[in-house]
Amino acid sequence: MLARQHTSIDQLDSKAWNSLAGTEVPFLRHEFLAALEHTGCVGPHTGWTPAYVSLHDAAGLAAAAPAFLKAHSYGEFVFDFSWAEAYTRVGRDYYPKLSVCVPFTPATGARLLVRPDLEPQAVRRKLTKAIEDFSTQNHLSSAHALFFDEPGREAFEQSGWLLRRDCQFHWVNQDFVDFEAYLATFTAEKRKKARRERRRVQESGIHFETRFGTDISESLLDTVYDFHRSTFLRHGHEPYLSREFFSEIARTMGDALMFKIAVHGARPVAAAVFFWCPEALYGRYWGSCAEYHSLHFETCYHQGIEFCIERGIRRFEPGTQGEHKVARGFAPTLTWSAHYIGDRRFRSAVRDFLVREGAAVDAYASEVGEHVPFRHGS
Repeated sequence: MLARQHTSIDQLDSKAWNSLAGTEVPFLRHEFLAALEHTGCVGPHTGWTPAYVSLHDAAGLAAAAPAFLKAHSYGEFVFDFSWAEAYTRVGRDYYPKLSVCVPFTPATGARLLVRPDLEPQAVRRKLTKAIEDFSTQNHLSSAHALFFDEPGREAFEQSGWLLRRDCQFHWVNQDFVDFEAYLATFTAEKRKKARRERRRVQESGIHFETRFGTDISESLLDTVYDFHRSTFLRHGHEPYLSREFFSEIARTMGDALMFKIAVHGARPVAAAVFFWCPEALYGRYWGSCAEYHSLHFETCYHQGIEFCIERGIRRFEPGTQGEHKVARGFAPTLTWSAHYIGDRRFRSAVRDFLVREGAAVDAYASEVGEHVPFRHGS
């Protein structure tokens, strides 16, 4: 197989890319990655320079990985700032590095995409080797693969990359017929609290509307984006994704884009932005223009769970952090990254660090798991 590197997703045929196994996840679709470039969300000026790695055989595109040359570590949600600082202290340049990931997206999915007619694990190892070669040939300090699936974890581990784990909180659909059937798995106390939480939103006079990218107007998209932007501004910076980005993906992949709009009277007062496919729902952004008791929990979590139950979606990933999710039925779930470090001494130091950190993550997940709201046996 011939390995190639590409400075734009548009250098790869969209139909061939979307035929690779794993691209059913919305963030891995050609349309999503192309929109990031077309609207200026990624590019050299942002510190995210596209550097896609691909393998080709006689039939065409055989495998590919979404990869970016990074001039910083922001927008990755796997934190290696201390590694960069340590590398700099000994007079070395940590940046640029290579990140195999979807920008600004801490959602689990394939990172080593393989054409379905090929033997997947063998091709994943070849693609991993191509990523290593690209890193070495360009004198990069390191390469990092973020939020990959189980087959990816096996491939990176077999290739000798250092594995790192973290903890998110995910919801799993146990074939619930409705939200009340789901609440029936809670203890009586937790069930009462969840119902009270939902009732407070209803008593505020708020109802919810569901919109998809295919049927949302530009004016309502303006409102949703303003809500989303206000959340980022409260934390001191602009959103990673531009307003133009949402217009493009609403047009090119609107079937995978979903909004829950909280409406008071006839006025939208809050919204949550989701992406979805038949296997999973992904909560991404939220914002509001007014304060209502429990509105955040209802919009971002309860509404998403109901959507999953209605459509038979198996998994709901609501994003990073947030122990408050546990009381709503989201269980601690390990997520993974893998790290290829060129310098042997630095690699050894990182390996030691990851052993200690991994033990702490396991202990944290175990402890938090004791506080899920479910009855024993549910």
